Amino acid sequence: MKNKSNLLRQVIITDDGSSSIYVPGLDESYHSRFGAWQEAEHIFIRSALQKRAVELNKLNVLELGFGTGLNALLTLHFAMEYNKQINYTGIEKYPLQEELKLLNYGARRPEFREMFENMHRAPWGKEVTINANFRLTKIQSDFREMELPTGVFDVVYFDAFGPDIQADLWSEAVFQQIEKAMSPGAVLCTYSVKGSVRRAMKAAGLRVEKIPG
Repeated sequence: MKNKSNLLRQVIITDDGSSSIYVPGLDESYHSRFGAWQEAEHIFIRSALQKRAVELNKLNVLELGFGTGLNALLTLHFAMEYNKQINYTGIEKYPLQEELKLLNYGARRPEFREMFENMHRAPWGKEVTINANFRLTKIQSDFREMELPTGVFDVVYFDAFGPDIQADLWSEAVFQQIEKAMSPGAVLCTYSVKGSVRRAMKAAGLRVEKIPG
């Protein structure tokens, strides 16, 4: 994002009825227009979190691109449903503000409303206990400029803007930085299947699989 006009954001409704954010200056949305909720559950929860949670009761989860908080919300629900202990770190350079009031995640699942609001009320830069299963740390930063802890995260959600929009976020150097922060056996998951992305991941020492859907 190179100028202020690129930061203008609009709330949209995706095909499954759930909200997302559209950035006209980039012609890019935060989630798939086919369904934000559906995408988050399929890619990040079922294909990443659930896979590691089979083996672990306590998990450290890192999200690069906190965005609307949908991935965090679904992770919180998963932790409660399966009685897992999750420490969640979400990094976001451009936090949402007024747009949060227009997101409909609480309306879709009323039991999520208070949890969603509590996550977004949580101060940035401080670990907050949302409930007995879930602790949240939100960090406002460009993750490329951070010193991520080594060997800590069991699951990584890579949810940055797409490689056609911000190719520098999908480089070998970035994935090397993330790989160092991952624990043994950790899973990194993202929505992009672009060839250059897969090659960058492999060059960083990650084993790459393409999941159905």
